[in-house]
Amino acid sequence: MNKLITLPDKQLRHVCYEVGDTNITIRVKSVSKMAKCPYCGWVSKKVHSHYVRILQDLPIQGKKVKLALRLKKYFCNNEGCGYKTFAETFSFFEPRATKTKRLQEEILRVSLTQSSVSAATYLRKSVADVGKSTICNLLKKIDDATP
Repeated sequence: MNKLITLPDKQLRHVCYEVGDTNITIRVKSVSKMAKCPYCGWVSKKVHSHYVRILQDLPIQGKKVKLALRLKKYFCNNEGCGYKTFAETFSFFEPRATKTKRLQEEILRVSLTQSSVSAATYLRKSVADVGKSTICNLLKKIDDATP
């Protein structure tokens, strides 16, 4: 299981998993010893606290998947930085996101072939808990990024 969990990032480790009737929850923790402040680039080893972040991911065997990530907050020791603490970041999800990037890509792939209402209905049944507004927001991001 650790080999599967480290695919998105080498600093993650599997803790446990729970299989329900319609979903799978995979509990994962970060084993990083340091992180770079996203605001000033200063590297910190001083942990402030831990928190759990829940992300939806692609389904496995027809069951919706939630990743429960136990992540760290660090102190930023750079006196010139305007932030005293920061959360570690990972490349497979965006800050403040509730879905992994690969799930967002699947949502977009499905929603480009049908209306947002029918795409949301289909996705809710088989892929992830998604509403019409989520689809519209993802489509808007694509429009905003297009020159």
